[in-house]
Amino acid sequence: MIRHFLAVATALMLSTAATAEEIRVAVTTSFENSGLSQILLPAIKEDTGLDVQLLVVGTGQALRLGQAGDVDAILVHSRKAEEAFVAEGSGTYRREIMYNDFVIIGPQDDPAGIAQAATVAGALQKIGAEKPAFVSRGDDSGTHKKELALWAEAGIDPATFDPWYRAVGAGMGASLNTAAGLDAYILADRASWLNFGNKAGLTLLFSGDPKLFNQYAFIPVSPEKHAHVRNDLAVTLENWLTGARAQELINSYTIGGETLFTFNAKPE
Repeated sequence: MIRHFLAVATALMLSTAATAEEIRVAVTTSFENSGLSQILLPAIKEDTGLDVQLLVVGTGQALRLGQAGDVDAILVHSRKAEEAFVAEGSGTYRREIMYNDFVIIGPQDDPAGIAQAATVAGALQKIGAEKPAFVSRGDDSGTHKKELALWAEAGIDPATFDPWYRAVGAGMGASLNTAAGLDAYILADRASWLNFGNKAGLTLLFSGDPKLFNQYAFIPVSPEKHAHVRNDLAVTLENWLTGARAQELINSYTIGGETLFTFNAKPE
């Protein structure tokens, strides 16, 4: 009887493993650092049966993984790079899912006085003039790309910032830890900042400029370029991410009463 029970149990486990639907998705470190993935992934598995395996990297690396066919889809936040990815045929299309915003974090005493700036360009110009410690992710992520674009719009070249400009080549959480240790300024996405536990003497000093808008988009990797990718599973995941339950979970995810993301997927 026991042998029969064990045989049946083993058969059931093997059957479940054989039918498990696993999808590999490259996502930004900010998606993971925000804590949102821990909210969404169990619901995705419950509703669709998909076991979503996340590769947590910067946007640049996520795009390269997609180009190599090492993942089935990507979820990133750098529109210009995303559109180039689709235009070159590496992705099938770009579908917007949600947004938040970038913010500038810095020492509570704000030695550069950026809290009084009217625009993000003005805030960066104040930092450029005073030259306090500034931490950059320096990792070709969506946040890093945005930071470099903002410096350029402010008319400042980060290459001239040494030694007060520190490019650490790390994810959002590690970069925030470095900024906390140096009591430095840093550009971060709001969600990662709100979920960051080691704030030390740092505080949110500047936000609200429309140029700090931060859109996240989902892109299935092209099955025409990489026949082995699971485009069927990517479409299933996309349909869930743009549906009613995702909208509810994304919009209701808060820390300290603050909303971290806003769902804005449009119906097809």
